[in-house]
Amino acid sequence: QVQLVESGGRLVQAGGSLRLSCAASVRTLSSLYMGWFRQAPGKEREFVAAVSWSGSTQVYVDSVKGRFAISRDNAKNTVYLQMNSLKPEDTALYYCAGANGAYVTSPRQFPYWGQGTQVTVSS
Repeated sequence: QVQLVESGGRLVQAGGSLRLSCAASVRTLSSLYMGWFRQAPGKEREFVAAVSWSGSTQVYVDSVKGRFAISRDNAKNTVYLQMNSLKPEDTALYYCAGANGAYVTSPRQFPYWGQGTQVTVSS
C-alpha cells in the first residue's frame, strides 16, 4: 500500500517562497507518476503539477508556470514542489498524489493521496 505524507505548508507573505515535500512509504516510488493538486475552500480540487517517473518531464497548470517547479528524488522516495512568487490566490490545501498511468491530470486518475498540507499566502 502506498502512503504519502506532505509537509512544508505554512503562512507566507505574497511574493515569498515555499518548498513542499511529499514522502512516500514505498521503495517503488520510481514506478509512480507523481503530482501535486490543491483545493481552496468552496472550490474543486485542481491539478497543479506532475512529474514523470524519471523526473525528466514536468507538466504544470498555466497559472503556476514559471513560478512553481516539481521534482523528485527516487532514492529518497520524495517528491517536491518549489513555489516561488506566491500569490494570495495560491492559498489552498496542497495534496500529493500518485498514479500508475502517465501524463494524467485528473484527480480521478490518481489512486494514491496524502492528507494535504496547508499553504496560506497573505497579501
